[in-house]
Amino acid sequence: MKKLIIATAALALSAGMALADTVRMGTEGAYPPYNFINDSGEVDGFERELGDELCRRAGLECTWVTNEWDSIIPNLVSGNYDTIIAGMSITPERDEVIDFTQAYLPPDPSAYMALAGADVDLEHGVIAAQTGTIQANYVAQSGATLVEFATPDETIAAVRNGEADAVLADGSYLEPIAAESNGEFVILKEVPIGGGVGMGLRESDQELRAKFDKAISEMKADGSLNALIKKWFGDDAQTWE
Repeated sequence: MKKLIIATAALALSAGMALADTVRMGTEGAYPPYNFINDSGEVDGFERELGDELCRRAGLECTWVTNEWDSIIPNLVSGNYDTIIAGMSITPERDEVIDFTQAYLPPDPSAYMALAGADVDLEHGVIAAQTGTIQANYVAQSGATLVEFATPDETIAAVRNGEADAVLADGSYLEPIAAESNGEFVILKEVPIGGGVGMGLRESDQELRAKFDKAISEMKADGSLNALIKKWFGDDAQTWE
């Protein structure tokens, strides 16, 4: 038991040393326009641009790390990177495990998307969602049959190949897919879920959280955050008043 306590303490100490070295920004890299991998093989998108600016304002040197969504919180806690900046909604359940900055995105309405012309029963049908998301939790409690997938691309494929009647995800992710599908997909309905998107950090990294909170507040105050939101999500996107 003593060895376990010592090992745990050592891990917490090493995990809390983010400010002494380069801050590793963890993201999924598979959820445009929030984050994705561009043709050069680099992390791109709204959160890449936002994260780089937050690091600049906070006086931090930052690098980017990609991690699959279903293990993104455990690998933050274990020290594989120092932040999660990956379209993660702030929820009480997640806040019991990690800490969050203030929200940098207002709540984004979720949406159901299905094949055009399909007769879909959203209350009792088969709905696809990405594992570990607020949408998966919503479907599980809605009375519909939930089918979960590790990546957002797999949820779309499930609708296309008939494994699911519809997919539930962030509207800002699904709407461009529907618009560019040449009529294959349609948005059926929007539902309000979640309380805004923030950066996840280990509970021990309070100094790092304070630095990012300050930078987010500055960007809200000078209008640059709203400008960035509109750049990536369109002029009709929810912004900060």
